[in-house]
Amino acid sequence: MAGLKPQELLIILVILLVLFGGSKLPQLARNVGRAQKEFKTGLDEGMSEDTDDSSEEKSS
Repeated sequence: MAGLKPQELLIILVILLVLFGGSKLPQLARNVGRAQKEFKTGLDEGMSEDTDDSSEEKSS
């Protein structure tokens, strides 16, 4: 998947501005950032559990 071009980002920003209004955008950005952080944390926890499980199986 290729990255977004600046023109595409501008179009997305304008659409978000129309849909949510200027006052809601900072809150929306914070919520997206928090969700992304929680998702990454969940992935890291899942990967560490997989690593722990595989190391336990090898020692048995």
